Amino acid sequence: MAYMQWTEDLETGIQVIDDQHKRIIGYINELHHASETGSAAEVKEVLEGLLDYTVTHFQFEEELQAKAGYPFLKAHQRVHEIFMKRIATFRERANKGENIIPELLSMLKVWLSSHIKGDDRDYVESVKKITGSDEKENAGWLSTTLKRFFG
Repeated sequence: MAYMQWTEDLETGIQVIDDQHKRIIGYINELHHASETGSAAEVKEVLEGLLDYTVTHFQFEEELQAKAGYPFLKAHQRVHEIFMKRIATFRERANKGENIIPELLSMLKVWLSSHIKGDDRDYVESVKKITGSDEKENAGWLSTTLKRFFG
Protein backbone atom coordinates (compact mmCIF):
# COMPACT_ATOMS: atom_id res chain seq x y z
CA MET A 1 0.00 0.00 0.00
CA ALA A 2 1.39 3.38 -1.00
CA TYR A 3 1.71 6.43 1.17
CA MET A 4 -0.92 9.14 0.62
CA GLN A 5 0.23 12.20 -1.29
CA TRP A 6 -1.12 15.73 -1.13
CA THR A 7 -2.30 16.61 -4.64
CA GLU A 8 -3.63 19.80 -6.17
CA ASP A 9 -7.14 18.35 -6.51
CA LEU A 10 -7.36 18.18 -2.70
CA GLU A 11 -6.87 21.95 -2.32
CA THR A 12 -9.89 23.87 -1.09
CA GLY A 13 -8.21 27.25 -1.51
CA ILE A 14 -8.67 27.93 2.20
CA GLN A 15 -5.13 27.87 3.59
CA VAL A 16 -6.05 27.05 7.19
CA ILE A 17 -8.18 24.08 6.08
CA ASP A 18 -5.63 22.87 3.52
CA ASP A 19 -2.92 22.97 6.20
CA GLN A 20 -5.07 20.86 8.51
CA HIS A 21 -5.84 18.38 5.73
CA LYS A 22 -2.10 18.13 4.98
CA ARG A 23 -1.48 17.37 8.66
CA ILE A 24 -4.11 14.61 8.60
CA ILE A 25 -2.39 13.10 5.55
CA GLY A 26 0.89 13.36 7.48
CA TYR A 27 -0.67 11.40 10.34
CA ILE A 28 -2.03 8.78 7.92
CA ASN A 29 1.48 8.35 6.49
CA GLU A 30 2.99 8.18 9.99
CA LEU A 31 0.49 5.44 10.83
CA HIS A 32 1.41 3.60 7.65
CA HIS A 33 5.12 3.87 8.50
CA ALA A 34 4.59 2.84 12.13
CA SER A 35 2.57 -0.18 11.04
CA GLU A 36 5.47 -1.31 8.83
CA THR A 37 8.36 -0.61 11.17
CA GLY A 38 7.12 0.19 14.65
CA SER A 39 5.90 -1.54 17.74
CA ALA A 40 2.25 -1.98 18.61
CA ALA A 41 2.68 0.83 21.17
CA GLU A 42 3.98 3.20 18.48
CA VAL A 43 1.11 2.31 16.16
CA LYS A 44 -1.39 2.97 18.96
CA GLU A 45 0.25 6.31 19.79
CA VAL A 46 0.17 7.51 16.16
CA LEU A 47 -3.39 6.26 15.74
CA GLU A 48 -4.55 8.17 18.83
CA GLY A 49 -2.78 11.32 17.58
CA LEU A 50 -4.48 10.99 14.20
CA LEU A 51 -7.90 10.50 15.75
CA ASP A 52 -7.51 13.35 18.25
CA TYR A 53 -6.33 15.73 15.54
CA THR A 54 -9.18 14.69 13.23
CA VAL A 55 -11.80 15.32 15.91
CA THR A 56 -10.29 18.77 16.57
CA HIS A 57 -10.23 19.51 12.83
CA PHE A 58 -13.90 18.52 12.51
CA GLN A 59 -14.85 20.78 15.43
CA PHE A 60 -12.86 23.68 13.96
CA GLU A 61 -14.37 23.14 10.51
CA GLU A 62 -17.90 23.04 11.92
CA GLU A 63 -17.35 26.22 13.95
CA LEU A 64 -15.99 27.94 10.85
CA GLN A 65 -19.07 26.86 8.89
CA ALA A 66 -21.38 28.09 11.67
CA LYS A 67 -19.61 31.47 11.77
CA ALA A 68 -19.95 31.71 7.97
CA GLY A 69 -23.65 30.84 8.05
CA TYR A 70 -23.11 27.74 5.88
CA PRO A 71 -26.66 26.45 5.19
CA PHE A 72 -25.71 22.75 5.14
CA LEU A 73 -23.82 22.70 8.45
CA LYS A 74 -26.12 20.08 10.01
CA ALA A 75 -25.60 17.73 7.05
CA HIS A 76 -21.83 18.22 7.24
CA GLN A 77 -21.88 17.51 10.98
CA ARG A 78 -23.81 14.31 10.26
CA VAL A 79 -21.12 13.18 7.79
CA HIS A 80 -18.50 13.77 10.50
CA GLU A 81 -20.60 11.85 13.08
CA ILE A 82 -20.99 8.85 10.78
CA PHE A 83 -17.23 8.84 10.12
CA MET A 84 -16.44 8.96 13.84
CA LYS A 85 -18.79 6.01 14.46
CA ARG A 86 -16.86 4.03 11.86
CA ILE A 87 -13.62 4.99 13.60
CA ALA A 88 -15.05 3.91 16.98
CA THR A 89 -15.74 0.47 15.48
CA PHE A 90 -12.13 0.24 14.25
CA ARG A 91 -10.92 1.26 17.73
CA GLU A 92 -13.03 -1.44 19.39
CA ARG A 93 -11.67 -4.08 17.03
CA ALA A 94 -8.09 -2.90 17.64
CA ASN A 95 -8.62 -3.02 21.41
CA LYS A 96 -9.67 -6.65 21.03
CA GLY A 97 -6.30 -7.36 19.43
CA GLU A 98 -7.33 -7.36 15.77
CA ASN A 99 -4.91 -5.85 13.23
CA ILE A 100 -7.17 -3.24 11.69
CA ILE A 101 -4.38 -1.01 10.34
CA PRO A 102 -4.33 -2.09 6.65
CA GLU A 103 -8.13 -1.83 6.40
CA LEU A 104 -8.16 1.44 8.36
CA LEU A 105 -5.44 3.02 6.20
CA SER A 106 -7.29 2.07 3.03
CA MET A 107 -10.57 3.48 4.37
CA LEU A 108 -8.92 6.70 5.62
CA LYS A 109 -7.26 7.44 2.28
CA VAL A 110 -10.45 6.90 0.27
CA TRP A 111 -12.70 8.67 2.76
CA LEU A 112 -10.49 11.72 3.24
CA SER A 113 -9.99 12.23 -0.48
CA SER A 114 -13.69 11.91 -1.33
CA HIS A 115 -14.72 14.02 1.70
CA ILE A 116 -12.39 16.87 0.72
CA LYS A 117 -13.37 16.75 -2.96
CA GLY A 118 -17.09 16.52 -2.18
CA ASP A 119 -18.43 17.64 1.20
CA ASP A 120 -15.65 20.13 1.94
CA ARG A 121 -15.76 21.71 -1.54
CA ASP A 122 -19.42 22.54 -0.90
CA TYR A 123 -18.67 24.93 1.97
CA VAL A 124 -15.66 26.71 0.44
CA GLU A 125 -17.62 29.62 -1.03
CA SER A 126 -19.37 30.36 2.30
CA VAL A 127 -16.25 30.00 4.44
CA LYS A 128 -13.97 32.05 2.15
CA LYS A 129 -16.01 35.08 3.17
CA ILE A 130 -14.38 34.76 6.61
CA THR A 131 -10.98 33.25 5.86
CA GLY A 132 -10.34 35.46 2.85
CA SER A 133 -11.52 38.59 4.60
CA ASP A 134 -9.19 41.31 5.82
CA GLU A 135 -11.83 42.55 8.25
CA LYS A 136 -10.39 42.78 11.76
CA GLU A 137 -13.36 41.01 13.33
CA ASN A 138 -13.01 37.95 11.06
CA ALA A 139 -9.21 37.84 11.29
CA GLY A 140 -9.40 38.11 15.09
CA TRP A 141 -12.07 35.42 15.32
CA LEU A 142 -10.08 33.07 13.11
CA SER A 143 -6.88 33.60 15.08
CA THR A 144 -8.62 33.11 18.44
CA THR A 145 -10.49 30.04 17.23
CA LEU A 146 -7.32 28.43 15.83
CA LYS A 147 -5.53 28.97 19.15
CA ARG A 148 -8.48 27.52 21.08
CA PHE A 149 -8.53 24.34 19.00
CA PHE A 150 -4.88 23.84 18.14
CA GLY A 151 -3.01 25.63 20.93
